[in-house]
Amino acid sequence: MNRLHRSVFSELLPWILSLAIVCFSGSTAAAAPPASDQVDVNPTFTYSQFKPGIAIHMVGYGDMRFTDPSVTTGTNPRVRKWLAEKVGEERPQVLLLTGDMPYIGGNDADWEVFRQETASWTANRTIQLPTTGNHEVRGDPGKGIANYFANFPATGGHRYYSALMGSVEVISLDMTSPSGGTSPQATWFAAQLDHLPSQVEFLFILYHIPWVVDRQSQLFTNLPSKEALTLRHLLEIHLAKLRAKVIVFSGHIHNYERFERNGVEYVTSGGGGAEPYPILFRGSADLYRDTGFPVYHYLTLDYKDRKLHAVMYKVADPAAATLTVEVKDEFTLTASPVAPLGNRKQSQTSAHPRPH
Repeated sequence: MNRLHRSVFSELLPWILSLAIVCFSGSTAAAAPPASDQVDVNPTFTYSQFKPGIAIHMVGYGDMRFTDPSVTTGTNPRVRKWLAEKVGEERPQVLLLTGDMPYIGGNDADWEVFRQETASWTANRTIQLPTTGNHEVRGDPGKGIANYFANFPATGGHRYYSALMGSVEVISLDMTSPSGGTSPQATWFAAQLDHLPSQVEFLFILYHIPWVVDRQSQLFTNLPSKEALTLRHLLEIHLAKLRAKVIVFSGHIHNYERFERNGVEYVTSGGGGAEPYPILFRGSADLYRDTGFPVYHYLTLDYKDRKLHAVMYKVADPAAATLTVEVKDEFTLTASPVAPLGNRKQSQTSAHPRPH
């Protein structure tokens, strides 16, 4: 199917899926749905050590571009390595990665640097749940994806997948696979949303390209992409049926942004070490108002007692002799029955932005 046909199908997406999903049934999730009239609806992976209601300590960030430490263009090797070690010190049970982990995904040497600089993650037995970015397929796309699977065994060789962890579920989507119309990924995503386990109170969706961006990125980088908007629309037509609180977690923009739209929290976290992207003007919808730059950072994400508490830690001064972090954003989300779209209010998010 060519791009023109996919575009036409994307316009018909709500009606096509509402008819098709009724017929879908299946068993254990796989990397891509079968070509028949069935699609997987169960979580791809279930981590049984996390029972419903059990607290989970997570960390999320991305856009590191691990490569030879002598390379200082496009990535900051000192900050990148320090942040990876700092994340290890947080000892998260689960690590959510927003993509662009290697500089060149087809380069084996870049993945070797990744393994060296993130050794603490493996030593701590942290569950690493990534999503693919454009740098994962840079160089040789086939080799890049093979390297991605080899270095993230938790994916089980799936380009897109879901992971159930007690009261939290993660759906990781693949920007390198078609997402529009009736593509296998879009069909699978719709089926996952239609069959979200009732125990799930918080749903994280990982996708490298942001689904909501500041006005500057809309004007100068043509974001969000058409496929990101298609997936956002697909999510929104399912919101009325979802009990879970949804957080879409992305990267690509080498900065930090946060939005609320129709009760969904959209967080862009791309400050893992890649060359910083200055945001000269933030639109009024951006809940993060700090003007400091650059914004190298990571987030802690703690689920407990039906609440998710998030803290953004920013590198205070990347040029300092001793690197430190400071809290620059903080917000709490509460799990609650989802109201109709027209009744959703900003009050669902308790936000505490830090001063400039």
